[in-house]
Amino acid sequence: MTQDIMSTLSGLASFAKLQEFLMARSQEGFPEATLTFEAFEVELGHAVRGLENELKAADLSRYDLDTDAVIVGGTEWHKCLCGQPKTYQSASGPITVSRNLYRPAGGGKSICPLELRAGVIAGLYTPVLARQVSYMMGQMTSEETSKLFNELGVSGPSSSSCDRLPKWLSTVWEDNRKAWEEALRQHEEVPAEASVVAVSLDGVMVPDKDGQREAKATREAAKEQGVCKQRSGPAGYREVGCGTVTLYDEEAKRLSTVRYGRAPEYKKKTLTEQLDAELASMVAVRPDLQLVALADGAEENWRYFDRPAYDHAIKIVDHGHASQHLKAAVAAYYGDKSVEGRAEYERLRIIVRDQPGGVAQVIAELCGLVRKMGGKRLKRRRKLLLAELTYFKNQSDRMDYAGYQAQGLPIGSGVVEAACKTLATQRLKRSGMSWRDGKQAVLTIRSLQQSDRWASAWALLAGHFRVEVIAVRKRGHLRELTFIQKAA
Repeated sequence: MTQDIMSTLSGLASFAKLQEFLMARSQEGFPEATLTFEAFEVELGHAVRGLENELKAADLSRYDLDTDAVIVGGTEWHKCLCGQPKTYQSASGPITVSRNLYRPAGGGKSICPLELRAGVIAGLYTPVLARQVSYMMGQMTSEETSKLFNELGVSGPSSSSCDRLPKWLSTVWEDNRKAWEEALRQHEEVPAEASVVAVSLDGVMVPDKDGQREAKATREAAKEQGVCKQRSGPAGYREVGCGTVTLYDEEAKRLSTVRYGRAPEYKKKTLTEQLDAELASMVAVRPDLQLVALADGAEENWRYFDRPAYDHAIKIVDHGHASQHLKAAVAAYYGDKSVEGRAEYERLRIIVRDQPGGVAQVIAELCGLVRKMGGKRLKRRRKLLLAELTYFKNQSDRMDYAGYQAQGLPIGSGVVEAACKTLATQRLKRSGMSWRDGKQAVLTIRSLQQSDRWASAWALLAGHFRVEVIAVRKRGHLRELTFIQKAA
């Protein structure tokens, strides 16, 4: 076996160059005089990658078929071109191989058995490079991704190809999304110490070119009608939906979180379907889990939770949002910079969080503040205070924070707020960004990464591109079929 490997290496030009380079380096009396260690490291990397590319090209060529015809997906394809060279992008640089092409008997576009059997992605990328580019695109822009490969010494993909690849993969993922997400769930377990499952839903506005067009159309239509019509949310932005399903132990310690992010869509339809499926898979194996619905006070979120699946859930308004509303209520009475107001806010915040029946006491005290306010000068501030008082009255059934904590339940939706920040804001709202397409590709990658599902998800994606091929060899009027196993 060792002799076969050495025989293969000795026949490669890149191996001979590497040997010459190392031999010359070993004979230098004072190496820093001719080549600094940094320069040596760079040159060695180039030489090793050259050898790596040649070895990859030799192995990739083994996946080619030279036969009369092939059968793929039940269709017979006949050889049309022989020995056509093509350069593929790999994790160590470009590799060029010759391969045969086949097309249907009736004519049409050809296929390449080499690419199908090896799992070449988008007709250009080796699986490892495709994974690396996709992963990086979840963290940085296409230009930054391309420059990173150059910095690593790899003659890698261009900025435009880095931009296209995740979009193309996202289309494949979406076509298989439900089945693949279910496959990911089947390989996961609910920890024995888990006692609570909390579902949270939220959204964040991101710059969107479609949103800009919608805003312009709204303004023009309003102008024609002679009215001043306002869009919800800032002009040129649309809402990205984020959702989380989190497991907690008896002490409200977070054990794991599955995160989802979806590009703008009507009523967060896909996002809510994903959360439903995630929750159902956990409850199926652990029906004893206490279900918690946790969100801010937005009506859209609570319409989602107002369904039979959440009839037995404990519904909690995020304590952080409640505190923000409480702060606004106190500021409406005392003023934004009042020392007395800040002290009163802290007192009421502790009451609503830690005292049984705390929200009722806070409502009573806010009612007292409303009665004390009067006069035209305070009309606007009184209106603000009344709006916050209405918020607490409407949400009071979901604000028994002392009781929730006594049961070991989470009272904050920080997990989904963090998802909004890390899934969407940090990647989609960088300076100068405005999106038309590609948002979902990035959100899917980041969701899988942050849910510790990236490796398993990539295995599903890569497996999709490895296709089994049957070789057909014709002998007179007879055909001999050779079954080519699908690569592992």
